Amino acid sequence: MGLGNGKEAYMYDHILVPISFDDDRNVVAALKVATQLSTSKAKITLLHVMEQVPSYAINYIPEGFHEEAKVAIQASLEAMAEDVAGTNCVLVDGHSGRTILEWAEANDVACIVIASHRPGVQDIFLGSTASQVVRHANCAVHVIR
Repeated sequence: MGLGNGKEAYMYDHILVPISFDDDRNVVAALKVATQLSTSKAKITLLHVMEQVPSYAINYIPEGFHEEAKVAIQASLEAMAEDVAGTNCVLVDGHSGRTILEWAEANDVACIVIASHRPGVQDIFLGSTASQVVRHANCAVHVIR
């Protein structure tokens, strides 16, 4: 984080933007905020976590579906990144909240900008990915609704 001359106070050198393709997530706003919070030489990483298919459902998924989905998701991430300089795209398998936190820690992320849905009663008991990231991240987190 640049704090030297005051011009880049509260600006970050590496920002992680977890991407969810759910309709109720404002990914465009998250990208805009990430660019506003980034230094001129910052790296912005778009990260999508592919949740693992439960073993009881694996037999109902067509062969090759996972690989085809990865190709389509990678293309979508790259399309989002086209207009944002210094952006790279990462696609990983895992549990969303835990994987976002682990990736951020392993890659020296200074800030996470995450789009969230409006919480409902189910979130009181289960928690959302964004709330898990907010509670456990070792860096700044900005939540966009």
